[in-house]
Amino acid sequence: MASEKTTDFGYQQVPVDDKVDKVADVFHSVAAKYDIMNDLMSAGVHRIWKRFTIELSGVRKGHKVLDIAGGTGDLALKFCKLVGDEGKVILADINASMLAVGRDRLTDKGTLDNIDFIQADAQYLPFADDSFDCITIAFGLRNVTDKDMALASMLRVLKPGGRLLVLEFSKPRNPLLSKLYDTYSFQVLPRMGKLITNDADSYQYLAESIRMHPDQETLKSMMSSAGFEHCSYHDLSGGIVALHRGVKA
Repeated sequence: MASEKTTDFGYQQVPVDDKVDKVADVFHSVAAKYDIMNDLMSAGVHRIWKRFTIELSGVRKGHKVLDIAGGTGDLALKFCKLVGDEGKVILADINASMLAVGRDRLTDKGTLDNIDFIQADAQYLPFADDSFDCITIAFGLRNVTDKDMALASMLRVLKPGGRLLVLEFSKPRNPLLSKLYDTYSFQVLPRMGKLITNDADSYQYLAESIRMHPDQETLKSMMSSAGFEHCSYHDLSGGIVALHRGVKA
């Protein structure tokens, strides 16, 4: 009898078919307090990381943009303003709770005319080939079960010349910073999660999933192997976060 194929869920190994549900449970749990926790966890620096992502996107009026794992809509909101009435933004998320929070938040800001909200899995994007000028995925790729499949799916739906931007936690370069970051991640984050969301386990998973995510050079190689060209990355906050960029030929 063949053994069941497994994948990582934080430091655990779980059946491949179970990972989507387990990740979904994490984000169902934290969706309502997601923005508050982001601000607290990063002391607001996540806004600077996202602003840098916007700057490197090259998005302009009339473009069509896909924001995968778009959650509460930080990037999508900015893109809506950049693409204008002639453009379109798709905020996609596999998690219905996160998508609902994003829709409510952008509705409150009066942003609806040039944005659509679609529940979608990054591995199986439900869009035609060559559809988007830019694709972003911020703090979502590490939760995807098959990252290579997701990257291939993103390449397929990008237009030739289109850009993929992956903003994700990565590996600090400085050993001292890395040690401090580990202490913060495993000692402070779960306690903060317990206090704010009454859910320490989800933030324990967050810390573990970051450690299991490919480092900067590995992810760059994965993007190249998927078919992206001119792949590069920028370390942010000493490598705690990295922004990877690739172009479809």
